[in-house]
Amino acid sequence: MKTIVSLVLLTFLATVIILPLAEQPATAQAPTGPQGGAPPPAGATAPQAPATPQQQAPQGGVSIAVEVPVVTLDVIATTKNGDILTGLKKENFRLTDEGVPQTITNFGPTDAPITMVLLLEFSSRGWGGFFASYAKYWSQYLFPQLKQQDWVALETFDMKTRVDVDFTQNKEEVMDGIRHLYFPGFSESNVFDALLETTEMLKDVKGKKAIVLMASGVDTFSKHNLDQTMKQLRQSDVTIFCVGLGQVFQNAADMNRVGGMGNIQRMNYLQAENQLKTFAHETGGEAWFPQFEGEMPGVFQTVTSFLRHQYSISYTPTTGAKDGKFHGKFHKVKIELVKPDGSPLEVVDQKGKKQKYVVYAREGYEAVRD
Repeated sequence: MKTIVSLVLLTFLATVIILPLAEQPATAQAPTGPQGGAPPPAGATAPQAPATPQQQAPQGGVSIAVEVPVVTLDVIATTKNGDILTGLKKENFRLTDEGVPQTITNFGPTDAPITMVLLLEFSSRGWGGFFASYAKYWSQYLFPQLKQQDWVALETFDMKTRVDVDFTQNKEEVMDGIRHLYFPGFSESNVFDALLETTEMLKDVKGKKAIVLMASGVDTFSKHNLDQTMKQLRQSDVTIFCVGLGQVFQNAADMNRVGGMGNIQRMNYLQAENQLKTFAHETGGEAWFPQFEGEMPGVFQTVTSFLRHQYSISYTPTTGAKDGKFHGKFHKVKIELVKPDGSPLEVVDQKGKKQKYVVYAREGYEAVRD
């Protein structure tokens, strides 16, 4: 009987003690001691509970972060004779985006070292390797034009693209890599894929960057077509210079074969030439189609002069640079040379005779997709 009474009393006391505790709401306490993450700014207060309908909504301004696109173009101007125009100022450039005048926000000469990929067609196309042979031996004329601080890499392509020598300032290392190109492998010439893979490799490189492509320009087996290639090249900031080897091949064919090339084959090389011109002109570069070895020193001197005398121009488009999600629009950019008062700039030679000029820059850019 005493045992039963004791159990009843213990049960009653436990109920009296625990019940008030159970009626209280649970509260979470912040952990004490150092915590991960940045410390709160001075004067910051603890986060408040969301406002109830009876509470006054907080007043004050709202800060909105907006991503503003900036377009940067490398620009150079020359006379029709190829003489580079130097000493130009910000006010000498008038820029329109889709016909709408734009305000240049940053301007200056780009004096960074050159970063260049020498991209050679090294396939067995053309009598067992005609293009591989010419690309190999004519490319040697590039190196006297480079400076010690310039960076250069060697890539070759046939069915696949290969990095034969990675970026280096040791020009002898690259020349040695060229000398060790012995026997071309496949007969394919995937120039579209090679250009896109090389452009992707240069995506995060800062400063002046360029591809010097020495090839026939004929594409035989790429995964990408011309439209896809141009679409991606327009989104890059790499300048492409092309040395077409198709003309010297046609000359050799005419000399060594009765009747020379057939009409269909000539059309293929004509189309390839147009492709090389498009790669160059839409990226602010130039294309050459030499017929003699003696032309090569001048070609490579022009390439390096272009890169060393470029002006860098930046602006924030007011014409919907982020409208790509609607129709992937290509924005046409036009750059003209003007006097400070806005009238056309007149270029004269040493004798005071007026000279026509050419502005080399990317023809535009693909609208950014959100």
